[in-house]
Amino acid sequence: MTETSKEYAEALFALALEEGITEEISESLKVVLSQFRANPMYVDFLASPNIPVRDRVNAVEEAFGDSVHEYVVSFLKLLCSKDSIRCVYKAIYDYDELFRESNGVAKARVISAVPLKSDEKERLKAKLESICGKKVEMECIHSSSVLGGIVVYVDGRVLDGSLRRRLHDLKEVIEK
Repeated sequence: MTETSKEYAEALFALALEEGITEEISESLKVVLSQFRANPMYVDFLASPNIPVRDRVNAVEEAFGDSVHEYVVSFLKLLCSKDSIRCVYKAIYDYDELFRESNGVAKARVISAVPLKSDEKERLKAKLESICGKKVEMECIHSSSVLGGIVVYVDGRVLDGSLRRRLHDLKEVIEK
């Protein structure tokens, strides 16, 4: 985490925790993230030194004032006024990490050779929850870089059940 994004995320999380609205803020941040991803030039606009801070702050109010929690609007305005809006993506990610950690939820990224069926996803999720000892949110993607099997990234660990890994292990055994 960059120090700036981490500080902003921790401050917002502490405020949300104090107010008992961490989930509401999390949902609002997801809306902001979705909008920024749909309109990537908007962050460039909000970061532009050629546009007065007052105008950038007003643009945030117009864009998000009615759709997200007021603390998130204030958060975005603060990032604009401190010329730190470019760290918004990382700050949202950092907030999400704090939110999930406080709720005992791990985030897993699953990469497979072919799309997983819903029953396979459920079995994998149950297995990961038993390994991690907490609830798991899974993001499943498929990639041709995985020859077969799956690779799972969860809580800073890599669980590699790919065919490539098995072949590598077999090769090491043969070479001994």
